[in-house]
Amino acid sequence: MVNLDDATIARLEHGGHKFEILVDPNSVEKIKEGKLDLENDLASEDIFKDAKKGEKAGEEAIREVFKTDDIEKIVMEIIKKGQIQLTTDQKHKMVENKRKIIINTISRESINPQTNAPNPPARIEAAMEEAKIHIDPFKSVNEQINTILKELKPIIPIRMEKVKLAIKLKGEAYGRMYGDISKEGTILKEEWGKDGNWMCVVEVPAGMYGDIISALGRKGKDDVEIKKIQ
Repeated sequence: MVNLDDATIARLEHGGHKFEILVDPNSVEKIKEGKLDLENDLASEDIFKDAKKGEKAGEEAIREVFKTDDIEKIVMEIIKKGQIQLTTDQKHKMVENKRKIIINTISRESINPQTNAPNPPARIEAAMEEAKIHIDPFKSVNEQINTILKELKPIIPIRMEKVKLAIKLKGEAYGRMYGDISKEGTILKEEWGKDGNWMCVVEVPAGMYGDIISALGRKGKDDVEIKKIQ
């Protein structure tokens, strides 16, 4: 379980009752997505009336409000419908961590449409600071990225884009290369040729395709052919 000192309180008030749980603040986003690990995401599996005092909520009140005794369902509802009580330090750390993830994601998946070159992370970060962009620590990157892009466009030329790569592997290279290819992008189509070669079309972030081609080329050497397709 998460250390008590690192946990935060999630609180739900309903029908005159108050329910609190002690949760890892870094797990809130994934719990909202339906992914809960009771053993690692909570500091305690108890449902409290007042967590700071260690006062547990009554079983009758829990059943009245949640219509269940299932701890997982109760935790999910508190996280999804309640409020998360972050300390200033916890919120700062979570915002900065999410900011870094967003910056790296935009840099990896965007290009400068004037040059068709990637946007370096430092340029993205400077533009975000200039635009005074607010980061929500509990919203996923995908939920925030479109809004952030709209705020960045008046400051820097930027466009999110994917490119497609056609890749051919000699049969003996398939085993050592497939994992790398599937990790770098989304395989849209694949087939085995009569000559024993494996071919695929993979979609990758536009800002990264040059690095991906170089990395796959270094590993595959003469056993791989890669080209960008329209």
